[in-house]
Amino acid sequence: MSLFWRIFMLNAVVLLAALTLLLLGPLTVSAPVLLAEAAILGAGLAVMLIANAFLLRLGLAPLRRLAHSMATVDLLRPRPRPTASGYGEIAELVTAFNAMIGRLEAERAASSGRALSAQEAERHRIAQELHDEIGQSLTAVLLSLKHVADQSPEPLREQLHQAQETTRASLDEIRRVARRLRPGVLEELGLISALKSLAAEFTGPTITVRHHIDANLPALDHDTELVVYRVAQESLTNAARHSGARIVDLTLQQGPAGIELRVRDDGRGLDGLTEGAGIRGMRERALLIGADLALRPGPDGGTEIHLTIPMPHRSNRL
Repeated sequence: MSLFWRIFMLNAVVLLAALTLLLLGPLTVSAPVLLAEAAILGAGLAVMLIANAFLLRLGLAPLRRLAHSMATVDLLRPRPRPTASGYGEIAELVTAFNAMIGRLEAERAASSGRALSAQEAERHRIAQELHDEIGQSLTAVLLSLKHVADQSPEPLREQLHQAQETTRASLDEIRRVARRLRPGVLEELGLISALKSLAAEFTGPTITVRHHIDANLPALDHDTELVVYRVAQESLTNAARHSGARIVDLTLQQGPAGIELRVRDDGRGLDGLTEGAGIRGMRERALLIGADLALRPGPDGGTEIHLTIPMPHRSNRL
């Protein structure tokens, strides 16, 4: 029975009961109305209002839960859907809302997959151009500087050597940028070697990245390995740039829920942190392979990023 008919039937029952009491019972209404008669009529009205209020609260409770779900829904953080409880139109409304969220999640996953695929292709193109064009140009500049330095007098030779060192440092930085844009070690040596190389790359005078990687992990498809690598890369980048951490632990192991990646630092933590494009990008990548990404304070302070990949899992092609 729909909500309309339930309210209508309740009002009809209450009014019919009041009419029956007036017609068949000993109750009468005097003019002027006596105090006892006013009390009886007031009590009847109160009963009717309480019954209506109870029915409306009970019948509209699913709508309040649905409104809360609408206000808090986030396609990057899937949550349990509201239960299609209630009667008639309310159950149909909740069911329609759940179906709409399902379509939106599917469409967002498809569009995110296309966007991330285009992003990876663009990263590959830029890395290739950095390596082939700018890298070769700087190499030619280095050779020219060496040739000129060998034929120059001593005072000028020292300046040319300094220019060589500056050019060589720029060339090394360009190569590092190209490696970050296109993780060739991931394609050539696999995920474990790529993560170890990533940890070594971020380790420097102010930060140390320690890796703890299970060597007996089950085989992962290319899309999943790329997501794990990019999440680790973005997590280490955030730790190095924004957290003020000195120690970062990168862990990849198989847990009870699946493959788990943890990046935990000893930095300043999550106080006042707002999720930027980097974290939202990690959430989108996680959704593409059906994984769950959690961002929370570490057990001893700092920040922990936890990626859980259920096994078996499905992934959309990046």
